[in-house]
Amino acid sequence: MKGNPEERAVLLGEYIVENNATVRKAAQVFCISKSTIHKDVTTKLKKINPALAKQVAKVLAVNKSQRHLRGGAATKEKYQQMKKKCSNFSGEQ
Repeated sequence: MKGNPEERAVLLGEYIVENNATVRKAAQVFCISKSTIHKDVTTKLKKINPALAKQVAKVLAVNKSQRHLRGGAATKEKYQQMKKKCSNFSGEQ
């Protein structure tokens, strides 16, 4: 996503607030690096639209506080899938 960095920052901020999206999810949707997303919504957005920047900061704070839970859930799912695959090969049913 090329173009005007100010417009991009506002667009990213609106997306994050509307969807309670993580930086990683926004990076996937907009095909931009996580560091660019973070720089746009934390630094540039404060100068352009301080009210939106505050809303984005709240969403990012919630995401940050929950990341250990999401990581644990993802790891649990990974090992459950691996266990399921392994049980198919060992003859267990």
